Amino acid sequence: MSHPDFELYDNVGRDAEQIAAARYGIASRADLLRWAERDAAPFLVQHPLPTEPLSAPDTAPYLAALSAAQTPAEAHAVTTRLLDAAEPALRAVSDYLLAAAQWRGQHRQAALGSPPILLREAASRTLSVLAFADRAGADALRAEYDPAPTPKGPTAHQSPGLPPAPPSPPSTGSKPSH
Repeated sequence: MSHPDFELYDNVGRDAEQIAAARYGIASRADLLRWAERDAAPFLVQHPLPTEPLSAPDTAPYLAALSAAQTPAEAHAVTTRLLDAAEPALRAVSDYLLAAAQWRGQHRQAALGSPPILLREAASRTLSVLAFADRAGADALRAEYDPAPTPKGPTAHQSPGLPPAPPSPPSTGSKPSH
């Protein structure tokens, strides 16, 4: 490898992934991240970004309400309120990931599995959390309010365990005589 801080046979201070990467002559993920951080430092001086995590919503009221819920409708109400509160943040993350996928037109004719395609998929999956949760809620409400009909017991002319008799052939009118 031609990178100046990568010594092929220097395993001192390296983890198993770095040693394996050195064996194959490739950079490890940690190497790539370290090099990118070093090379982006001047840019980040010009464009300072927050380093603390985004504030997480306080889920304590939702968890307390969920613990107190007695019916699927009550549990659904709590979940819906949480998803409504989280939707703007999830949408913002999705919008950013989509912008990163389209950065400098890199998404045009991008191959499957390439970084722009993976970022676009991540943007979509960020919002799919809402869709999956909505479907789970609707399924729970359907099970509560509109369950699937239960099959009726066997009728008098059918014995249990036997399949129903096949239907009789359709009538074709008068039969030809021989």
